[in-house]
Amino acid sequence: MKKRLIFILFGLIAAAVAFGAYRYAPPALQQLDYRLKDARFRVRGPITPNKQVVVVAIDHKSIKEIGRWPWSREVTAHLIEQLAQYGAKVTALDIVFSEQQDRARDAALSAAVATAGNVVLGYFFRDEEQPIEPISLLQLESAKVKLVRVADGVTSIPLNEYRSVDTNLALIGKGGRDFGFFNARPDGDGLYRRSLLLLLYNGDIYPSLAMKALQHYLSQEIMLDIQPWGVDAIQLGELRVPSREDGTMALNYYGPSGSFQTISASDVIKKRLPPDALKGAIVFVGATEIGIFDIRPTPFDATQPGVELHATVAANALDGRFLRHDGSTQTLELISLLALPLLLGVGLAFVPGTLAGLLVFGGMALLFWIVNYLSFAQGLRDMTLLYPLLGLGLTYLGSEAWRNLVVERKGRQLKKAFSNYVSPDLVKQIEKNPDKLVLGGEQRELSILFSDIRGFTTVSEDLTPPELVALLNEYLSPMTRIVLEERGTLDKFIGDAVMAIFNAPLDVPQHALHACRAAVRMLEELQRLNEGFVSRGMHTLDIGIGINTGPAVVGNMGADIRFDYTAIGDSVNLASRLEGLNKLYGSHILVSEDTRQQVPSDVFTFREVDRVRVKGKHKPVVLFELMVTKHELLPRFEQALEQYRAQAFEAAQRAFDELAQQYDDGPSRLYSSRCSEYLQTPPPDGWDGIYTAKSK
Repeated sequence: MKKRLIFILFGLIAAAVAFGAYRYAPPALQQLDYRLKDARFRVRGPITPNKQVVVVAIDHKSIKEIGRWPWSREVTAHLIEQLAQYGAKVTALDIVFSEQQDRARDAALSAAVATAGNVVLGYFFRDEEQPIEPISLLQLESAKVKLVRVADGVTSIPLNEYRSVDTNLALIGKGGRDFGFFNARPDGDGLYRRSLLLLLYNGDIYPSLAMKALQHYLSQEIMLDIQPWGVDAIQLGELRVPSREDGTMALNYYGPSGSFQTISASDVIKKRLPPDALKGAIVFVGATEIGIFDIRPTPFDATQPGVELHATVAANALDGRFLRHDGSTQTLELISLLALPLLLGVGLAFVPGTLAGLLVFGGMALLFWIVNYLSFAQGLRDMTLLYPLLGLGLTYLGSEAWRNLVVERKGRQLKKAFSNYVSPDLVKQIEKNPDKLVLGGEQRELSILFSDIRGFTTVSEDLTPPELVALLNEYLSPMTRIVLEERGTLDKFIGDAVMAIFNAPLDVPQHALHACRAAVRMLEELQRLNEGFVSRGMHTLDIGIGINTGPAVVGNMGADIRFDYTAIGDSVNLASRLEGLNKLYGSHILVSEDTRQQVPSDVFTFREVDRVRVKGKHKPVVLFELMVTKHELLPRFEQALEQYRAQAFEAAQRAFDELAQQYDDGPSRLYSSRCSEYLQTPPPDGWDGIYTAKSK
């Protein structure tokens, strides 16, 4: 539980860091967030804008047919006249006529603007002081926002303020329907993602060219609501434009340059359009020819004409496709910032390793990106991408660093310590969940297996030391492998003896069955080894195996400078006694009653061979032989054993003698000998048939 809380703690820390970054928005991170947002446009792809928004372009075709820009004012006048003839409802000029050509030409343009009656003239704010015609400035003042509701406590408005302005000539401006600025401001990386809707000049608020075009297209006055934090709302009748507090609006681009219905100015001037081609349209006139240099790089296009930014604002308004960053959007951002790192921390706390953690992190990041994208493409919410992903990334990096430096390092150490005497699948569990190990000592139920080579001293006398070591290695290697394959733990080698435990250090279901399987496989492997020994003219080996199941204490035990993971207790001692009793009974595998009871009867065949009071224990132990062969003698042996315990020693001896001769059966020979003894010296009154072992 403590380990899991650490993962959650990393989530909390990451959430706090991500929130701080979101709150203060360092420029480098903010630029990265912009780039991630840009990707959403490219994934979404181009969409069709409102058909009532049209761009009339001073394009390459127009320059070739009409001549270099700037054109004669008479040509521009003719363009405005024709737009009115084609039915344009509003004509917005992304152009400023601030310098005289000559009186006649300027007058021609002035007359065309006044006659059309639908022209919103453009102008440009600047920081450099310059002289301004008083009449032009007076004309411009008519364009300022007149309906402003200011909340109590407002002392300033966080709008960009300029000191000077490039206005249209008074002669041209006098016939204009209205005026709108066409200033634009890129983000720190040079891309234009937002439109300036409002600016301050001489203490008054002025709307942009697009806002003024919308005002006259909708026939609604612009109304502002100013709160202490800045601009709260821009209203055009029932239309609410989602301005941020600094008077800017995120642009929901429709696509690269040319996404709007774009008509060459030369086609308008030369009357190549159908009569009602622009009927009821809001027309933005501006330069798209690259040589004129009105280029604005955007998320979609590095060479998008500036006039299309104004068209995008108007189309967003008419389509209702504003990208919203309102209170509910900010609430969703905060929830993402705080909840996602915590959820990832919880997820990482419950996954087993680095790869699984990477999949959880990748899955959550991908899911967030999909939700964020859908909220952008369908819900039109301008939610941040970077900062929640930053929280996720910090949570993952911190958690996985801790997992690798602490948890998995501990797991690798344990793997190295256990890999030589624990089965591979248990090693994997130890590595994944090292905290499951209780290495300081715990009591648990084990199945303990002891095996020993019979007469090994005699065998070793005929071998040189190198030959003896080679023989032991040849024998012990496959026996160890069998123990590990049966999910056992190799406790130790004691000379030629093997001690193995099952169900430690981790739980092994049906551990008694695994121990019995290991014993049977060890006998089968010994038979294969003996065939090889015989072919080489060597002694064959014989082994005895004892298995007991019961409680024991397991853990790291020993001295400060050396310790081993081992098991101690009466259950361990009994398993050792059972192994030694194989010599007495002439058997190979003896198990206790506790082991016998935990092994399904349909898997192995057992026979009860005796009830023994082993040395060091007062309570008798029921011994069972795990029978690998000679299963057919079992009914006759059980009948003879009943006769023996009923003190029918003569009948029992005859039966045991027959079994010993026919099957070379060790337990039958032992009981025949006991019957002979009891026939000569009958047992005392109250004899219970329990045999007392006189040695270990």
